[in-house]
Amino acid sequence: MRILLSNDDGVLAAGLRLFADELRKLGEVFVCAPDRVRSGASSALTLAEPLLAEELSRDVWSVSGTPADAVKLALRQLLRRPPDLVVSGINNGLNTGSNVVYSGTVAAALEGAQYGITSFAVSRNFAANDDFKAEAKLATRVIAKILEGRLGRATVYNINLPPVKRPKGVLTAVTERIPYDDRYERRTDPRGRSYFWLRGTPPRAQSRNGRVSDDWAVTNGYVSVTPLHRDLTDPSRLEDLERTYPGKA
Repeated sequence: MRILLSNDDGVLAAGLRLFADELRKLGEVFVCAPDRVRSGASSALTLAEPLLAEELSRDVWSVSGTPADAVKLALRQLLRRPPDLVVSGINNGLNTGSNVVYSGTVAAALEGAQYGITSFAVSRNFAANDDFKAEAKLATRVIAKILEGRLGRATVYNINLPPVKRPKGVLTAVTERIPYDDRYERRTDPRGRSYFWLRGTPPRAQSRNGRVSDDWAVTNGYVSVTPLHRDLTDPSRLEDLERTYPGKA
């Protein structure tokens, strides 16, 4: 099995390195990641300037762009053969709920799915340490189990790991719909200019339609797994819109 591994914390991040060590138990690992932290980049692409790429060691590439840039460049230019999987992480910070929209970690996995490759985004609860060994082992086991189920291609599985040494289990979850209670702290620099820091309160843990949310799962000590896809069409509104614009092509 061939695995393309990326992230949004940068190519030198401990979460990437330790995850690569574990994923090599599943197959050959090719690393291509941003040259620095690109958290919150979502699916942004570099269009107004060239991308610089450097091979730091065998099959480990650093790219002067976003997570989506790194995956796209690896798939279209750097890899000798297409990978069987695209994996992104381990991110130091959860990507549950509305974070999915902004996450560079998730975006790297979505880029893989766009090319028809089963992809995984893996994140842990934020911790002020570089020890990802336990999370890497756990995430690799979860990925292997999902692959055993042969659940289809071109899907992203968003995996979030709780802040406990021994999770209660793994739950299939939906994405939390309630967004962060965002606010900006206004401050003044030494020259009297205003600047702003984004702050936010996490959403309440919720469930809907009989399924728990990803936020509820990790808050209550479970690993959450949520299937995602790139199709942003809202099927519940198609018929309403077609009644407004009934013309056919």
